[in-house]
Amino acid sequence: MSKMKTHKGAAKRFRKTATGKLKRHHAYTSHLAANKSQKQKRKLRKAAIVSSGDFKRIRTLLTYKKR
Repeated sequence: MSKMKTHKGAAKRFRKTATGKLKRHHAYTSHLAANKSQKQKRKLRKAAIVSSGDFKRIRTLLTYKKR
């Protein structure tokens, strides 16, 4: 059986933390910023941790991802 490959789309979107969790960026930041409040835009800037349900699914895509 051949080796499993890292999903390159997922590899570009997620980063592993030192404790093994996955960091992600928020959606709704690319355009239409004039309609969003300053508070909303400020909170979307900060990275978030992937939820536990999604973590199990994404972990299989990032098989050989080191960092």
